[in-house]
Amino acid sequence: MSLKILLSGAKGRMGVAIASLSGEHGCEITHPIDIGDDPAQGITDCDCVIDFSLRDATRPLAELAGKHAKPMVIGTTGHDQEDRNAIEQTASTIPMVWAGNFSTGVNLLFFLTQQASRVLDAESGFDPEVIEMHHRHKKDAPSGTAERLLEILRESRSLTGEDVSHGRSGMVGERKPTEIGSHALRGGDVVGEHTVMFAGVGERIELTHRATDRAIFAAGSLRAAKWVVDQAPGLYSMQDVLGLSAW
Repeated sequence: MSLKILLSGAKGRMGVAIASLSGEHGCEITHPIDIGDDPAQGITDCDCVIDFSLRDATRPLAELAGKHAKPMVIGTTGHDQEDRNAIEQTASTIPMVWAGNFSTGVNLLFFLTQQASRVLDAESGFDPEVIEMHHRHKKDAPSGTAERLLEILRESRSLTGEDVSHGRSGMVGERKPTEIGSHALRGGDVVGEHTVMFAGVGERIELTHRATDRAIFAAGSLRAAKWVVDQAPGLYSMQDVLGLSAW
């Protein structure tokens, strides 16, 4: 029996990709909605909610899902802290997968970055930088994926967001030992590229993922939807879906 999905952002690039692959993954988009549509009309007759809409639409949709005890998958990014806190609070009543990237390869990049960061720590002499590139239409920067990579690096070195340098311009002085560089490139039709660089003296390590088709994100979100409906209430990541969190 197909999993019935309420899809928010159905007319966007990701929404179209998810709809085109839903049948292959045992799912059915029974309630596609977009700007101006009322999700309340379909919330009672779905098994799961998938949100790839706009950041302002996620919070009310999450609150509606929580009210009706519907599991939720969120791929929208760019929320402010107040909205993030409110959405995460909803996860205390429903199972929720919230990820900046649903690609299997990217989530392996997260895992590998965590492992590398344990070795290439603040005492190693390696300087971490994150470089990402997306198509010219992307509105937020850094990307949600880059934000997660920066978070992993900060956690490994017990740093804060103030230690992240978003691009450099002018006489900024020498690189600080606690600095993490973040660089966002935009142009053309690039689906998504992310590189974590550890630059040492005499050697450099780079971990890179390049996406060439949005189908990988769509497939991942549908995989997450099928997984989350069997989970207890709580906030989960794509690494939980893939079983990487247990490593």
